[in-house]
Amino acid sequence: QVPLVESGGGSVQAGGSLRLSCVASNYFHSSSCMGWFRQAPGKEREGVASIGSDGSTNYADSVKGRFTLSKDNAKNTLYLQMNSLRPEDTAFYYCAARGTFLGFGRCSRESTDFRSWGQGTQVTVSS
Repeated sequence: QVPLVESGGGSVQAGGSLRLSCVASNYFHSSSCMGWFRQAPGKEREGVASIGSDGSTNYADSVKGRFTLSKDNAKNTLYLQMNSLRPEDTAFYYCAARGTFLGFGRCSRESTDFRSWGQGTQVTVSS
């Protein structure tokens, strides 16, 4: 059983929306933190947003006000609602689990602090 399975990527025009989903069958309830990361060609993997078991969230400045991270405990699923998409949001998006809780109500957004990863899904935003 694959531990993390992403879906919902695709192509959209600038200003459009997409919702990414991540089913985390093995790690959903045992992870202190889960999150979404993205990596564009030639760039390092970037932490987009993370969420703690208490629902506290930590967003990158570049997505604040546009992206919303949420989870459905009954479905073991993590969501990333992406609105007002921009061409610079184009990247491969990864779901991650078993992340580090930093304290003070925040999870890390550093990729090295997450131990389990999905296969990823492509998001392409055209201008």
